[in-house]
Amino acid sequence: MELIQGFLSYLTAEKGLSKNTATSYQLDLKKFQAFLTAKNADFLSFSKADIVDFVQKLRDENYSAASICRFISTIRGLCKYLLVERRITEDPSENLQAPKKWERLPKAISIEDVKRLLEASYADTLSKPVANRDYVMFELLYSSGLRVSELISLRLEDISFDAGFLRVIGKGSKERIVPLHMRALERLKRFISLERPEILRKRNSSYLFITRRGGPMTRQRFWQTMKKLGKRTGLDISPHTMRHSFATHLLEGGADLRSLQKLLGHADISTTQIYTKVTTDRLKQVYSKHHPRA
Repeated sequence: MELIQGFLSYLTAEKGLSKNTATSYQLDLKKFQAFLTAKNADFLSFSKADIVDFVQKLRDENYSAASICRFISTIRGLCKYLLVERRITEDPSENLQAPKKWERLPKAISIEDVKRLLEASYADTLSKPVANRDYVMFELLYSSGLRVSELISLRLEDISFDAGFLRVIGKGSKERIVPLHMRALERLKRFISLERPEILRKRNSSYLFITRRGGPMTRQRFWQTMKKLGKRTGLDISPHTMRHSFATHLLEGGADLRSLQKLLGHADISTTQIYTKVTTDRLKQVYSKHHPRA
């Protein structure tokens, strides 16, 4: 639809949103459009009641609170665009209350489970360049707390071995600097000098993590690799689980919230604050388990 395409172009050109975010908006709007079509409404005539009905439909379909918040954010963005373009005169999303974004706490695995996961991955690396690539990607996820989209988008030029950090382009094309510990840097250096050329086979690529075909690793392919490893080790994991674990373990180790916000690339510190609830709940579990009067 022309209106949706115009909105997506507005998001990328005027707002500087990434391709992945624009794609998510597009999928959300297609679902909203199908809902409106079934009600004989369109993007120029829908009301606040239509949005509320759509949200209820999402709840009936068991969408999570976080997903519903994303849909509402997309619709709000569309309404602002329609106002800017003077296609509507009133904002139907104004004063719309979103459900609490974090209905459930982020899932994080223990430090022991992280070690078990990495050890299992490392055991596969003998004389296997692709397995080495996967191990380095797992190590990097936990060492830096990257989003999977940020991980697969890394290029060789984004690494500073001397300074010990990565240059990451996150949501909204915002750049941040993420430090790495020496173990991750050494594994990364080895991968670039030994296994990566073997995978490329004299082909060229600016991407750090590449497939046997010479193209960049995809999100779906890495997700499958991680799920396979999780199944072997008896852990229910995903790339986002490692990001949550990174944040949770840093806070438990004494990191302050502002520093964690910078490391994760959160625009709003309220998003980072959920991890304080995670660590508080863990403290309660430890107390209940070990205190003689609990």
